[in-house]
Amino acid sequence: MNPAVKKPLLSDPRVQRVAAPLALGAVLLAVWQALCMLFEVPVYLVPSPAAIFNTLVTDWSLLAGALLTTLKITFLAFALAVVIGVAAAFVFVQSRLLEASLFPYAILLQVTPIVAIAPLIIIWVKTPLAALTICATMMALFPIISNTVLGLRSVNPGLLNLFRLNRASRWQTLVRLRIPSALPSFFGGLRISCGMSLIGAVVAEFVAGTGGTGTGLAYQILQAGFELNIPRLFAALLMITVTGVLLFGLMVALSRMALSRWHESELES
Repeated sequence: MNPAVKKPLLSDPRVQRVAAPLALGAVLLAVWQALCMLFEVPVYLVPSPAAIFNTLVTDWSLLAGALLTTLKITFLAFALAVVIGVAAAFVFVQSRLLEASLFPYAILLQVTPIVAIAPLIIIWVKTPLAALTICATMMALFPIISNTVLGLRSVNPGLLNLFRLNRASRWQTLVRLRIPSALPSFFGGLRISCGMSLIGAVVAEFVAGTGGTGTGLAYQILQAGFELNIPRLFAALLMITVTGVLLFGLMVALSRMALSRWHESELES
């Protein structure tokens, strides 16, 4: 028997998941830079990647402070969405009547445009941080509720009958069967909700439109647009995009840590 041949590094699926998008992104940035240089595109129309990077370095203190403000709203909203969403899901699965009565109101959070009600929330809630957090929480809440309810309902019927035959209590069934079965759906909800929290924070900042100290990235985008400082606008957009990708990656990592040892969705093929 020949000794096992070590596979090339690039054939590793884990490496491919990182290297492939990075390589494609590098090619797209190179093409973007070349087109801007070739056609001498003005920076006030479409800035080149080099101009955006230079602006990011030059205005780092301003943009970093704005990013921290946006992240504060994002994490507060995400934490509230997880706590409220999980609690609501546990209530819904206790009774079909409760779920039928309350779930349509949860759907209202998904279908109501946040830009339509954000001005009212900002008027009613005098504290800017609290108002923006409420707006972002409303956007991030529904994926947690929906996915957690789906997971808690999607239990193996055979295992559920086994628990009933052994006269397991409602609490034992919830803790030992329903919650483990719901974890994959729950983490799927986290992946969606973390991005919705960031989007909600940015949208709420757009609607609020307040200046001064302690403003987020949305205000910097608005201000850059008014001043025709398009490189700064793109730099702020880049920071929002990268933040969203990092938040999603963090949720993926948490999901793998929790599920990789036992659930087939995270097992290496």
